[in-house]
Amino acid sequence: MAIKKYKPTTNGRRGMSTLANEEITTSTPEKSLLTTAKKSGGRNNQGKMTVRHIGGGEKRKYRIIDFKRNKIGVTGKVATIEYDPNRNANIALIHYLDGEKRYIIAPKDLKVGMIIEAGENADIKVGNALPLMNIPVGTVIHCIEMNPGSGAALCRSAGTSAQILGREGKYVMVRLQSGETRKILGNCMATIGVVGNEDYELVNIGKAGRTRHMGIRPTNRGSVMNPNDHPHGGGEGRAPIGRKSPMTPWGKPALGYKTRKNKKASDKLIVSRKKK
Repeated sequence: MAIKKYKPTTNGRRGMSTLANEEITTSTPEKSLLTTAKKSGGRNNQGKMTVRHIGGGEKRKYRIIDFKRNKIGVTGKVATIEYDPNRNANIALIHYLDGEKRYIIAPKDLKVGMIIEAGENADIKVGNALPLMNIPVGTVIHCIEMNPGSGAALCRSAGTSAQILGREGKYVMVRLQSGETRKILGNCMATIGVVGNEDYELVNIGKAGRTRHMGIRPTNRGSVMNPNDHPHGGGEGRAPIGRKSPMTPWGKPALGYKTRKNKKASDKLIVSRKKK
């Protein structure tokens, strides 16, 4: 997908770019697969702010995505490729032979009119979903389940993928986008191919207003706050942070601090950690 650049007619336009969206075939979503998306403003059920910098933004409808791919043995035809405001990947509307319609994450090179299928006997081609145990070594995959039947959890965002490296008993060795190699149960489902819309990361937002449209509020630097608001705050004029390393607002190291539990059960499934 190409990047569209603008002429510098204003300061906000200078350097701004957007996706050309050449793959998208319709701007009208399937009504039966829409639901309301409630805004939280970063607040939990007690009204307390638990995530900062969230608020405002354009109204959206949530598209219900089939992450489980449990239409086993039923072929479907790709009807449209659509934009989804809730994620950076595009989505594809599938019309199944039994009349049901579902959205899936649109992989690269999936075209309107193509036939896709899910199940152990599905062909190894883009858009088909199979158990990991049935996918050949070396195949590039995305939308990978962590637990059988739980739905895809890994490699769902634009341009991401993983690769099957081998098998070990009931487990399959998978190298993830981060460089981490881990074992995943062989009966977990995965989809063939790479997630499309890989040029998403090349987009230059260009002006502050576009991030506000996305529902992202401004971020204040800790060094301009008071000492009771941030560890970097206080001092007369510009002052160094006064710590060994940068800190979060809650006093934890901001860079390189490992938050994973030391004795997590899934540690035994990780063969090698992600690249530094």
